[in-house]
Amino acid sequence: MSDREAIGTVGSTVREQAPTWPAEADGEAWEGVDAEALRRAVRGQSARPVAGVEDMASYLEAQVADTSHREVLGPLLDGGGPSGLVVRRGAVLASWGDPDRVEMAFSATKSVLSLAAGPAFDDGQLDLDERVSRVLTLPQFAEGHARDITWRHLLDQTSQWEGELWGKPTRVDAQSTHGAGLVGGPPGKGWAYNDVRVNLAALALTALYRRPLDEVLRERVMTPAGASDSWSWNGYRNARLPLADAVLPVVSGGAHWGGGLWINARDLARLGQLCLDGGRWGGRRVLSSRWIDELWTPGAVKPDYGLSWWLNDHRTVWPSAPATGRCARGNGGTHLLWVDPARDLVLASHWGADPAVLLEEVSAAVPEG
Repeated sequence: MSDREAIGTVGSTVREQAPTWPAEADGEAWEGVDAEALRRAVRGQSARPVAGVEDMASYLEAQVADTSHREVLGPLLDGGGPSGLVVRRGAVLASWGDPDRVEMAFSATKSVLSLAAGPAFDDGQLDLDERVSRVLTLPQFAEGHARDITWRHLLDQTSQWEGELWGKPTRVDAQSTHGAGLVGGPPGKGWAYNDVRVNLAALALTALYRRPLDEVLRERVMTPAGASDSWSWNGYRNARLPLADAVLPVVSGGAHWGGGLWINARDLARLGQLCLDGGRWGGRRVLSSRWIDELWTPGAVKPDYGLSWWLNDHRTVWPSAPATGRCARGNGGTHLLWVDPARDLVLASHWGADPAVLLEEVSAAVPEG
């Protein structure tokens, strides 16, 4: 067996899908790649599991700092260990674990939430700099600073919204203390990585579409991109939007209290390839290139963050990885979708510890161009 053939067999046997994507790499995809270095990188990641994920209830309980709000409101999925894919020029160079096993994506869900907003932007329903209160009559946007929150503020996490949603107040998300600028002040003046505020964005988008977001994502993004039927997007048991003619479930933007996007590494990589190709899949336009550009435009308050996508331009997100990378990441990067246009590279990884090592080693093995 050749070195290149062996790389794709690291870890457990992969189940076949019809059609399987990505295709096995040919000579063009391997051009300039250090096959042995890539082998070492994926074997190393396969050997770095995150401890405790086989009991997700106990694992998740340890992630929430405020003991008064640890109650899990959404479904949980026990973890299955490291898995992932490295894709270059649309072809698989390496895989490990089981890339077809569905896993909770944690905060990588936030980036997919922004992808789900793309069809509204492309259809002319969503103007990023329009106030949400001008479009929707939701009570969460009816008073004080909340009246001035725009769609951009919701998606780049600068809304500064304060309140309680689905029984969880904004103050209980410890990540909010890691932001820049003012906290709880005017929208657009401070940034905070806050699951409650992301859930507010999910609520607003559900109201805008008047459809559950998982349906929108499936119809407008996942199915056109050839995704499997194994993924799901889950909300809390009490997350509902009452309309005149229906009551709609609202998905969650992360997994601090359960739920969120559940997706395998192969389908996650599809989303990365879709973004890498400027919103096109197989010659078909799925999302506009304008929307992909918006996702990856640095925010005014947080320059290493776009519309819920991390930007490594100044190497502040992953200091040892290339500045050309963009990513969705969850649970400290143990769930990762990395897109590097300079290398025509997509990397999707679940439940691997030390993701910075993986990014550094894979990027060193795969040249630009």
